[in-house]
Amino acid sequence: PTRAGPGGGPPRRTLRGPPLSHSDLESLLGSKGQLADPRQFRKRVFECGCDAKSRKEAWKFLLGLHPPGAAGVLRAENQHVRAQDYAKLKQQWLSITDKQASRFSKWRERKGRVDKDVRRTDRAMEFFAGSHNANVERLRHMLLSYVMYNFDLGYCQGMSDLAAPLLVVMNDEAEAFWAFASLMETTESNFSVDGAGMHRQLGALRALVEAVDPGLAAFLADRDHDNYYFAFRWLLVHFKREFDFDDVLRMWEANWAAPVAQFHMWCVLAVLLQHRRPLMTAASTPDGILKYCIQLAGKLDVEAVLRDAELLAEHHGEAGARALAPLDPSPAT
Repeated sequence: PTRAGPGGGPPRRTLRGPPLSHSDLESLLGSKGQLADPRQFRKRVFECGCDAKSRKEAWKFLLGLHPPGAAGVLRAENQHVRAQDYAKLKQQWLSITDKQASRFSKWRERKGRVDKDVRRTDRAMEFFAGSHNANVERLRHMLLSYVMYNFDLGYCQGMSDLAAPLLVVMNDEAEAFWAFASLMETTESNFSVDGAGMHRQLGALRALVEAVDPGLAAFLADRDHDNYYFAFRWLLVHFKREFDFDDVLRMWEANWAAPVAQFHMWCVLAVLLQHRRPLMTAASTPDGILKYCIQLAGKLDVEAVLRDAELLAEHHGEAGARALAPLDPSPAT
């Protein structure tokens, strides 16, 4: 099925099949339990998403916890090792005494941030709701363990938004931690103290809009909105606060499985073009665009965004690749 695309562009497709089920995932595994066809697996997840029963294992493949060629026995062994490694890491901060903490200002500061954020992360969800909720404590443990795992970075506001869905899906503290650590490998720069990672993404977004819709880019520049700061939250926490929780899971797994590099940037562009006219109207006031983008939370259609983003990437691939080149990982030296 098709319908009109973004900004009057090419038609966009609706969901192309049922979500990946547990039996579907099993059918993609070889005789020893290895992922036999990683490309087909990623294509299916990108186009259709995962259902609740397949998501946990599917995400382990998408986030690299399960190497594609690893047999089932090896995956089980690796999970056991990860659990042991996490226990050791967790013990590092659990063993910090009050006397030691009094001489450890960086730890106290970061622990305070974590304690503050976990108390307000997704508390409306049943999984995290209520007082003395064990899952809130598990989330806290994950984030404090990450502070020790990556002490150079520590903890920054927004990380709990990325960690919470992983805990919900994995429902296992150690596995959720390593999934979070894997995700942070590609998003760590978003949380750098100097803001370089976010500035780079916003700059790439500006270049992408200039390449695909020069008229909109010029309009925003004329009105001093070409810093694209209105898209900051979308990029920082991967649309976590813009969609209902199940749609956030769909958005994330589609981005991880996408055949296009930096697909999340095309998703941002898709939202901008879907709302092009009201955004331009909102630009008449200094903070109008920012207010408009904030009030989009809960009103976006995840499948429409994904399909529009895919079609935009298909039609503007070369120009988009040039615009997004600054976001490509640096080659190993």
